[in-house]
Amino acid sequence: MDDLLARSAWFPLLNGAAQSRVRDGLREVDVPQGGALCRRGDTPLHWYGTIEGLLKWTVTSGDGRSVTLGGLSAGSWFGEGTLLRGSPRTADIIALRPSRVALVPVETFEWLHTTERSFDHFLLRQINERMHWFLGNFTAHHLLDTDSQVARALAGLFHPFLYPGMDRHLQISQEEIANLTGVSRQRCNAALKRLQESGIVQIEYGGITVLDLPGLRRYVE
Repeated sequence: MDDLLARSAWFPLLNGAAQSRVRDGLREVDVPQGGALCRRGDTPLHWYGTIEGLLKWTVTSGDGRSVTLGGLSAGSWFGEGTLLRGSPRTADIIALRPSRVALVPVETFEWLHTTERSFDHFLLRQINERMHWFLGNFTAHHLLDTDSQVARALAGLFHPFLYPGMDRHLQISQEEIANLTGVSRQRCNAALKRLQESGIVQIEYGGITVLDLPGLRRYVE
């Protein structure tokens, strides 16, 4: 929890009293692999921060079809849009592996939003960065090939603002990457092999190491 707060873009900017109030209200939950942190239709009660693990942000239709909106890796904060709207959640947050998540009560979130200017600036930038990324994802799924879509999903986990402090070695399975990309596991595996042949990533047992992060980002520009 301390590491999550220390490397966040908002907590270090708060004064001592505000930091203490945040800490007093914080708690954490464990979410098992395949379990839901929250479901579509839930009343929003918390703002979330990923301490460790990996979750996906997904929407499922009535006939069982689903679309993944993105991954939520360690260091990410999410759920502010629903709290600001004050409406039920519109997506499911599902753990792709056992995960630990920090919970900031809605009352603390609203107090920060109302009284702390630095926190408001953080929210504005975060929402803008996420919207920019979503627009890029929409474009990618319509215009880019599978290799570029997989590269974009990986590059998204290294977004310098949304996911600060990510290690170049990702403890992530190829199935999890396929989930985040929204393509079949077979197509994802083939794309990863081609990225490896290009010297951008190294596929390893239990994970992937990004060898050339600037190259990975250029791949999807």
